[in-house]
Amino acid sequence: MALLTIVTCGIYGIVWQYLVFKENKEFSGDGVGGAVGVILAILLGVVNLFLLPAEVGNIAAKSGREKPVTGLTGFWNLIPFVGWLIWLAKVQRAINAQWS
Repeated sequence: MALLTIVTCGIYGIVWQYLVFKENKEFSGDGVGGAVGVILAILLGVVNLFLLPAEVGNIAAKSGREKPVTGLTGFWNLIPFVGWLIWLAKVQRAINAQWS
């Protein structure tokens, strides 16, 4: 995911966010959904760094599991270069656990 986002100059990252927000909305009925997620990604990208892990964590909590990520996970992005990769790994791991 990280490599594709870099190679496509961020376009794949926006598509990925659309798909994740859309799946979250369809699965739980809560959340902003794909279209609003893309609008936020384009206009206020920093919001999604906190919103996406918050939604994923809330879905896990509704399923009776411990929250693997929260909105605070977005603060990993404050670490230059590697922070985004850590954030991405944590969020993707939580998403994968949700669907397994």
